[in-house]
Amino acid sequence: MTWLITGGAGFIGAHVVRAMREAGESVVVYDDLSTGDRSRVPVDVPFVQGSTLDAALLRSTLAELPVRGVVHLAAKKQVAESVERPLFYYRENVQGLQTLLEAVADSEVRAFLFSSSAAVYGMPDVPVVTETTPCAPINPYGETKLTGEWMVRAAGMAHGIATASMRYFNVAGAATPDLADTGVFNLVPMVFEKLTRGEAPVVFGDDYDTEDGTCVRDFIHVADIASAHLAAARALLDREPGTDLTVNIGRGEGVSVREMIELIGEVTGYGAAATPVSAPRRAGDPARVVAAADRIRGELGWYAQHDARAMVASAWAGWCLRMPQARR
Repeated sequence: MTWLITGGAGFIGAHVVRAMREAGESVVVYDDLSTGDRSRVPVDVPFVQGSTLDAALLRSTLAELPVRGVVHLAAKKQVAESVERPLFYYRENVQGLQTLLEAVADSEVRAFLFSSSAAVYGMPDVPVVTETTPCAPINPYGETKLTGEWMVRAAGMAHGIATASMRYFNVAGAATPDLADTGVFNLVPMVFEKLTRGEAPVVFGDDYDTEDGTCVRDFIHVADIASAHLAAARALLDREPGTDLTVNIGRGEGVSVREMIELIGEVTGYGAAATPVSAPRRAGDPARVVAAADRIRGELGWYAQHDARAMVASAWAGWCLRMPQARR
């Protein structure tokens, strides 16, 4: 059986590709390379460059390879950008998914795995977020992910496709340095960038109702994200057509922003230079978002294997590969 992995040249996608190949799965990568890197795709993996808005190319790809399962990771994912360009995000994330699902419905695909996000929950006022916590996204990015879940579930029921939506939390780390995140949009690489410029990291808000006043998040290693996708993809093959599974991917353990920055200082050797400065809160940042991981463990037998230190150390190795002068 061959799996089509959309967005397979991206940070998370490349990890999913590697995990599935190492487990003996046959994969094909489909990516428009708008943010992905072709060099992340192994030379012996078939690669198709194209947009999920290209219906003709999707149909020919599904038919010619031939594909029996899809792991859909291709999407735009920057929250601030989604606020500035909501129509662009709805086109890429929702219309692109619709175009893909239409092609899938007319193909031999019988398993569809959707990359969702904890952003569907918005600002949950609960200690731990379960899959039954009400979804109330607060930005267009989160809205497109929730809409995507609805579309995937409905299409699966209508066309006899087993589906799953994976809601992951704060992704960090790298399985190997060459697969490290090259973007500077999330906390860990943002702190790396500040430190290597000789600047202090920034904490946005230090007066939240948390133990140390900073936001608390559930950080999850990208290698664990990849193994969860592998487990879900294989499980879908044994599920009844038209059934759907929605799961959180997290560790079920909260780490505050201040704690993570302190850990980064220890791991990188920057020590006291990593002491953060405080800035005003950012609009829309909830005080605490921590996953309940009981359902994914019960349904798939999956659990996270990497802690926060492993995430930071592996991400730092990738950062230093690109910027050797950063290491102390």
